[in-house]
Amino acid sequence: MMNNKAKPVEFKLNEYLSKGLELLKKDFGNFIVAYILCMIMSIIPFCGLLAMGNFYKYCRKINKGEQASVGEIFNFDDFLPYFIVQLIIIGGVFALYIPMFIFIPFTSVVDGDAVPPAFGLFMVLYIFLIVIAVFIVALLGFYIPGLISLKKVNDIKTAWIMSRIMTKNNLLTIFLFAIIVGFLSQIGILLCGIGILITMPYFYTTHYFAFEDAIQQIEYDEIKEIGTKNEF
Repeated sequence: MMNNKAKPVEFKLNEYLSKGLELLKKDFGNFIVAYILCMIMSIIPFCGLLAMGNFYKYCRKINKGEQASVGEIFNFDDFLPYFIVQLIIIGGVFALYIPMFIFIPFTSVVDGDAVPPAFGLFMVLYIFLIVIAVFIVALLGFYIPGLISLKKVNDIKTAWIMSRIMTKNNLLTIFLFAIIVGFLSQIGILLCGIGILITMPYFYTTHYFAFEDAIQQIEYDEIKEIGTKNEF
């Protein structure tokens, strides 16, 4: 059994982009069906992230040449950790809005219908800081879905700590990766919406390789460490 140890990993942006496309072409039709099932499952409350995680498991099986069924998208084995993640996200969103809930009624009492310039400046700065904070948290937690679905790290605190360590010195590269893949995946919306059935599976396959490679890097060191200990 592997220990849940982590280290900063090498982020191979170009490799993930090319391998994601190769994997998509390997089983193109079933990937489209799998993504459609992801959309259907996302309709179920609190199951959007779970569907995404199951898609990564499907990618792993196809990549390894194992028997895989698109119906596995409806697997609920990892429901609890993803449910907790979503509760944390919802709680964080509410926490971010608390200052606005406090200041908006206050300004109405003080100035009636007029909006004080200081409040307008505060809102601009606050929204800017929120956007920055959300981006940083999202980047630091980049590997959490992969750790849950592919490495079976079901403790969210452990997954967060591991992801934070794994992303060290890679935040700008991961941000660039998110921009490139996000842009390519959104092209499908411009193609009358139908193209999204092609571009969004690519979004998932590239992320799968980013997660898989990172996990292999940390597990390689764990195996090496165990082998060294056994020699003594």
